[in-house]
Parts: sequence; C-alpha cells; structure tokens
Amino acid sequence: WEKMDSFKMILFPCHRRYPTVEIRAETFNGSTHVPVPSDSAFLKALLLELRLIDDHIFVEHRDTCTRINHSSVYSVRTEGGDLWPVLAFQKSGLIYACLPLVEESLEPRPPLLTVTGLSQGLALLLGIMEYISPSRKNEAEMSTKIGQLRNLLIQACPLGTPLNTNIRSLNSSFDDIQEMPTDENQPAWRSNTYKGKPQVNICITEKVKCMQYDKRDVVDMWQVYGAVNCKCDIEGSAPNVTISLNLPTNAPPLQDIVVHHCVTSVDPAMLTSTSAEPLDDSVFNGPYKFPFIPPSDSFNLCYYTSQVPVPPILGCYQLTEEGSQLKITVNLKLHESIKNSFEYCEARIPFFNRGPITQLEYKVSYGQLDLSREKSLLIWILGQKFPKSLEVSLTGTVSFGTADKGHPTDYVCTGNTAYVKLYFRIPDFTLTGCYADQHSVQIFVPGRPKITASRELISSDYYIWNSKAPAPTVYKTLLD
Repeated sequence: WEKMDSFKMILFPCHRRYPTVEIRAETFNGSTHVPVPSDSAFLKALLLELRLIDDHIFVEHRDTCTRINHSSVYSVRTEGGDLWPVLAFQKSGLIYACLPLVEESLEPRPPLLTVTGLSQGLALLLGIMEYISPSRKNEAEMSTKIGQLRNLLIQACPLGTPLNTNIRSLNSSFDDIQEMPTDENQPAWRSNTYKGKPQVNICITEKVKCMQYDKRDVVDMWQVYGAVNCKCDIEGSAPNVTISLNLPTNAPPLQDIVVHHCVTSVDPAMLTSTSAEPLDDSVFNGPYKFPFIPPSDSFNLCYYTSQVPVPPILGCYQLTEEGSQLKITVNLKLHESIKNSFEYCEARIPFFNRGPITQLEYKVSYGQLDLSREKSLLIWILGQKFPKSLEVSLTGTVSFGTADKGHPTDYVCTGNTAYVKLYFRIPDFTLTGCYADQHSVQIFVPGRPKITASRELISSDYYIWNSKAPAPTVYKTLLD
C-alpha cells in the first residue's frame, strides 16, 4: 500500500508476505510459476503498471491498445516474468493491493471467476480500507492505525488465508498479539504465546447419520463419524503434547483417521484402516496416540469414522391415508447399550405438500406432542430420558385444510413418501466408546497442568422413512 501526493511517495505503511503461500503457489503453478520479487521491486513494478510513475512515457506492455483493463486485476511485469493476478485499486490517496493464490497452472490463464483467491483477497482489502478510511484526514491517526495493521493481519490472515475480513472488529485485541515469533523453533501455526497456568481441554464429538426403512428388501444404513477438538493453553514457543484416545474392549476400531498438520508423528497402522474394506483381526484398535505442537487457538486434532454394530435409536414409521385423513404410527426404541441420559431428544414429523393441520387426534405413551406455529409439523418431545422399557410410541390421525403458497413443499416427499427426523444429544457418551484418558496426557512443560476431557453424541440427518411407501433412496442389500 502506498500513499501518494502529487505522485510523490510520502508513506510506505504496511506490507506482508506469506512464505507458506509462495511455496504452495510454486507447487500449484509448476513451470508457469513466477516468483514474487523483493518488496521494493514489486512496488516499483506495480506503480509502473498503475501509471503512477513514468506515466508520460510510452511503455509498450502497459500502454498498447491490446491491453485495456476493465477490472482491478492486473498483470505486473517483473524481471522473473509477469505476476498475475495482482488485485489493486486506489482509494483516498492510498493503494490497496494483494497477490492471490491460483491453485492451478497459469497457462492458459484461468477465468477470473474460477480463482477463489480473488474474492477472498478483495474482501480482505475492503476490510483494511474500511479500517483505515475513517482516519484518512488525520495524518497522525492514520499512522497509528497503519502501525497496528500488521499485528491485526496476524489475526485476520495468519497463514495467508483470510479468516476474518472485518479488521475493525479485531482492533481491540491487537496488543495481545506478538508481531512475529521470537523463537526460531516456534511453528507458523502458533501465532502467539500463552502466559498463565497450563491447561488442556479435550472434547470428542461424535455424530451419527442414519437411514431406517423397516423393510426386508432395503437395508438400514448408519454411520458414525467423530472429531477430537483441543484447546491447549501452554507456555512456550513449541510445547510438546501427547494425547491418547482409547476404546473399550471389543469395541469397533477407529477408521479413516485424518490428523491435523500439527501432529508430529503417528503409528502408520492408524492411517491404513479404512471403512471401504472389510474389517479383520489385524486392524489397529488403539490406543491411538497423537504427539503434537498445539496451535494457539482451539483446533480439531483428528477426524475418524467407525462401523458401529447398531444405531442408538431404532424406529418404525407408518403413514397411511384413510379417506381425507392420515393415520400415523411411530415406534422408537433406545438400544440397551446406549446411555439413557439426553440433553434433548425429539422427533419431528413434517407434512409436505399439504395444507395446515386442522384436526389432530393422538395418543403418546411417553413425552409431549406439540404442533408447530405454521401447523405443518408435529414435534414429539421425548425429554431427557426414555422410560424403563426403553420403548415409546405415538399413534394418531391428522386432517388438513386447503393448501396455500405459505406452506412447505417438497419435490421428493410426495404422497405417502415421508419421514420422521430425530434430534438428540447425549452428553458424556460416544457411540464408539472412544474416550480421552486424562491420566495419559503428556505435557513437557513445568507445572501441573489442568486437564479436562468431555465427549458427546449428536444426531445428524437421522431419518426414519415411512415403511408403507417407497423411500426416495434405496441402498443395495449387503448380500449384493
């Protein structure tokens, strides 16, 4: 960015390079890669391209009639070749510019609309402009803001990818961020250094997807996938932490494990287990150890899937038409291996392509049934526990009024093709049994760290389809 006054440079406020992005660009662009020159050389080439210097001299590559620019994206000529795409524009005597990453070869040049970095770069530049512009008439205030900008960019764009383009929202906390790592061993993903009592928080979140049909010729499908989130407040530029995940005896192994880039080493057997292949006795089943140097903020240490033997809640849904009414029956059963303690649990029964519910007669063995405000959705609130029998049921008849444009429609679920969708969360429980052993957490720093571990199971796209109608998606049977 340059502030200009009668084409005389009076201020060189702020610039930042991202070596990680430059390495990625070299990998993506291959033989078409053009290295970014020194800051001074890039600045001179940019000013020449923008006709802010030597504007009275004809420069062929800049002033030829074949190069009429209709956007703020430029090709800047340097000694190493033409840098493209350089996003640059002027506002209130300042130049805002960036060089977005192109994740492909540059020859032939891809269409601008396919370069996602352009929109990200523009959003970041506009955020910087909104942060600086209010002070453009006060030289001292602008100098102060520009002095803060480099620290703010560490938050907004720590590794070259914009995370928050609202620079003004970051202004209050810039003093807490160090400008550059002071220790050469500090990895790039640790943008600041924590001061205080060491503490580690680990949260395992598993989500279960399910499609149940209650049919002989269609196989029910379910899948569990988990994420291990960590927040490590530990002093030091590059602290070493090791966290272990454990499974109960005879539990299904974790599969399709993907680890965060901060993990320094893993057992290769952990990464070879995949859900695409049948399980055998040689599959690695833990403990799963992850040594790593943690980032400053919370992050997902790893992701995984697992082939659990049963879904947590088994269900049956039957919907039939009897004259002008719909007759519904819903049966749900909590599997005996599942912890019977919910934060919430409810079943939602939508009625698409119909008018508002005008008459409802029902009987529930447990819980409470509510009607939504738009009168097109039944909400069966089961609360925090299933009864001792672990089974609940709902029966009823529903009548509808005349449909209008305000009621929900669906192009898939027409006629009697319908579903019940379950929403639930079970704290302190995972379907795989996976847990983080607090006593096995290793932290090589002085002091006794505080370690907290939690886990949860959450429903995600948990459907029970009407067994009296064809389901929109049919899976092949396991025998096929």
